[in-house]
Amino acid sequence: MSLSETAIQPNTTKEGGRRWMYPVIRKGKFYQYRSWLSYVYLILFFAGPFLRIKGQPVLLLNIMERRFVLLGQVFWPQDFFIFVLAMLAGVVCIVLFTIAFGRIFCGWICPQTIFMEMVFRKIEIWIEGDAKKRRKLDEGGWTTEKMVKKTAKHAIFVMVSFLIANTFLAYIIGSENLIRIITEPVSQHVSGFISIWIFTGAFYLVYSQIREIVCTVICPYGRLQGVLTDKHTLNIAYNYKRGEPRGKLSKKDNTVKGDCVDCGLCVDVCPTGIDIRNGSQLECINCTACIDACNQVMEKIHKDLNLIGFYSEEMIKEDIKPTFTGRMKAYSGVICALLGLLTYFVVTRNDVDVTVLRSAGILYQEQPGGYISNLYNADLINKTDKKQEVALVPEDPKVKIKYIQAPGAIAKESSTKAVFFVMVPGKDIHSAKTDIKLKVVQQHKVLATISTSFVGPISGE
Repeated sequence: MSLSETAIQPNTTKEGGRRWMYPVIRKGKFYQYRSWLSYVYLILFFAGPFLRIKGQPVLLLNIMERRFVLLGQVFWPQDFFIFVLAMLAGVVCIVLFTIAFGRIFCGWICPQTIFMEMVFRKIEIWIEGDAKKRRKLDEGGWTTEKMVKKTAKHAIFVMVSFLIANTFLAYIIGSENLIRIITEPVSQHVSGFISIWIFTGAFYLVYSQIREIVCTVICPYGRLQGVLTDKHTLNIAYNYKRGEPRGKLSKKDNTVKGDCVDCGLCVDVCPTGIDIRNGSQLECINCTACIDACNQVMEKIHKDLNLIGFYSEEMIKEDIKPTFTGRMKAYSGVICALLGLLTYFVVTRNDVDVTVLRSAGILYQEQPGGYISNLYNADLINKTDKKQEVALVPEDPKVKIKYIQAPGAIAKESSTKAVFFVMVPGKDIHSAKTDIKLKVVQQHKVLATISTSFVGPISGE
């Protein structure tokens, strides 16, 4: 297959079948940087479910119990808009990053790339050898050596996938629940046990079979790249003005040539199989493997480095330095606004959240002493890791509360209900609906003020 054909269909053969990738590893400067970054990421990923901030996990996405924790801050369904705001700010940050630096998130930070290139690929190389040996092994018949290597590789893949699945599940159900699933009999946690193996199977298939197809076909972020990037975006790019025309080094050939010696290493090292010399492509994840490979060649032939490097189109074509464009400034403004709103809502949110609703379908009742009452239900949620004792107190001293079920003490990170009558003097009711205010009080400290409607007869009727 020629380089041009590879660029057009990097993952398919002429017959339409899948072309398996055997990327060559060149351990240059950027590869070392990516390795160190991946080590930090992997340590944080596997340690994350067990790290605590003020007794809370660093990250928890408990969808079943509708409880979310981010950097030690607990978010309940009533706080979901804050969590969404945080996710939206993160998405806009990625968009801004893409506008400025292209798809570098995919090559350096994305979990798919880190696990594939820095974990599973290294295991594969350790067992089966370099790219040539792996290709030869796959194309050869089923010998004893091949069976042993393939069995060992896939057995380790399953074990690593099992470890990732357990850690991933810990981010959903919490490390305490995961430990219970592991240590207690399977019969007590059938659903959890099944979930672990479903996740294990999914991760194993992704990293053993699907691989780069996640980046080139499945992931929507890669498809957005063409919309988000422009001529000002720094991407991994080939400096065609310097590299063309390509040609092998030869003392007998006196024709003028560019710096590119057409060695093809930039294609050989690419995990998605593209030829970066054919221009910007959606399949490029900006992993910088081609930069390392090309720089090693440039060093050998005593040419300037970075024939392939971080360039914008205008840097190559017009020799203009990168600038902070108006588009980048606009997105930066949006990020600042979102982060400002997020900070405000996090700082001002209450430790106890109260929702008060008048019981539907129940009319007002007349009470002794000339009072009119309405029945109310209240949901109280304690968002802290300490027990909270709260009471509902009417803002108007003439209004009384008669509990059917008092809220009492609310355990940490839990909720309770209260059922009560609000009693208003009949002579003070001047309309069919009256707004009343209830204060949520904790040890004489007002945590919040709740407004609700009161239904009663108009005074004098």
